[in-house]
Amino acid sequence: MNAPMDRSTFAHTLEHSILAPGAMESQVLEGCRFAAASGVKLVMVQPCFVETASHALRGTPVLVGSVLDFPHGCGLLDVKAYAARRLRALGADELDMVLNRSLLRSGRTLEMEADIREVVEASGGATVKVILETGELSEIEIALCVEAARRAGADFVKTSTGFAGSGATVEAVKLLRRLVGKSLGVKASGGIRTLDQALEMIEAGADRLGLSATPAVLAEWDKRFQNGK
Repeated sequence: MNAPMDRSTFAHTLEHSILAPGAMESQVLEGCRFAAASGVKLVMVQPCFVETASHALRGTPVLVGSVLDFPHGCGLLDVKAYAARRLRALGADELDMVLNRSLLRSGRTLEMEADIREVVEASGGATVKVILETGELSEIEIALCVEAARRAGADFVKTSTGFAGSGATVEAVKLLRRLVGKSLGVKASGGIRTLDQALEMIEAGADRLGLSATPAVLAEWDKRFQNGK
């Protein structure tokens, strides 16, 4: 079987997530060593470990990402902006912020958009991804959120936190890709545990994949595609 892309290109779509509540610093350091050795794009950590990951990955091409107002997105705007600035100062290259679905459902979409814009402006040029939690939204709501993210200057829209009732689906990724066209990136995250799932998400239009099962998925790639050859 021929690989759909080379191993390096595939690995570069992956963001290795270490976001479980109670994850230890030793797990973050181990994840950073794995990421540097395997060539993944980024390590995604909780805010308390951004500085740890930044130091561990210094001198490597692997980026540091962190989450903002995770996993619910209902925090205060000025607090989110402050957090974005602090995370950048501590070494975060990319920020994944959770969209405020409470504002969306309350009809306060202009405030929801302002929420995103404030984080984008406070991020100092960092890549900002907006987590929609697509499994909790209708197609109309998803379209409203995508347009708000686009107008606010975000770089990506992302399916899920991985901590809700449902995660990424092929259908959600296809919908996001159709809505954003080439104007924004699409990140699939939540429940991606196998190589087949990962490849399906990429085929559906995902530019990035967030997963904690990164070692297993890459091992499966090597086994299936003869160690990347």
